[in-house]
Amino acid sequence: MIRHMSPNVSKQPFNAKLGPDMGFIVALVNTLLDSIKWDGKGLAVAIAQDIDTGAILMQGFANRDALAKTISSQKATFYSRSRSTLWTKGETSMNFINVHEIFLDCDRDSIIYLGKPDGPTCHTGAETCYYTPVSDFLQHPKVEDNRLASTTLYSLESTISMRKLDIGKSENGKPSWTKRLLLDNKLLCSKIREEADELCRTLEENEDKFRTASEMADVLYHAMVLLAVKDVRIEEVLQLLRDRFSQSGIEEKKSRKSNS
Repeated sequence: MIRHMSPNVSKQPFNAKLGPDMGFIVALVNTLLDSIKWDGKGLAVAIAQDIDTGAILMQGFANRDALAKTISSQKATFYSRSRSTLWTKGETSMNFINVHEIFLDCDRDSIIYLGKPDGPTCHTGAETCYYTPVSDFLQHPKVEDNRLASTTLYSLESTISMRKLDIGKSENGKPSWTKRLLLDNKLLCSKIREEADELCRTLEENEDKFRTASEMADVLYHAMVLLAVKDVRIEEVLQLLRDRFSQSGIEEKKSRKSNS
């Protein structure tokens, strides 16, 4: 059954949560499909979203059969209005979107496929289909600027990556703080330890919430610089966190020892 799920079960494929009674499952799926407010052509907007980054990957349309196939196959499936047929994202490129959960909006007339893409989603080769910022176009309408729509952490990751790419290039004045950290492992590690200690002190000294948030922001920033030094993407970290949702902390620590 498609529903809002708590994080501690999100690692398990959603159709595996329904149990072994296939007849009962089919009845549930049909009841669900009947409850959706399909438009006059039997369609609803279907949006694919990355389960780890939160990025909107693409938007298409789904009908009853497309949604039913997505539920059974765990691959994002849509209805092509131009070809009047179902199509599964990745059936040609092999860049499937592996669906972990499906959400319906409050009016039950639009759908989110929450999943993980196997590769670039856009037919242009871009990670997502959304890379044209309106603000950039309004300022420079004749310049094509491809910039993926990014949430806060990913915007920060992109900025840090650009600073890393600039290393070795000539520059006027002093290097940025980020670049200094990227070039000095000892300085970077000392700052992470310092900021982590300051975060703990906000608890020990009963400081206000703003101070805690501020210190946590410092910890995140410096830790993400370390990730850049190690060529680790924040997406890899988030995926590991998601994998641990169905695991207790004790089990997770045991698995680390067995894999070491």
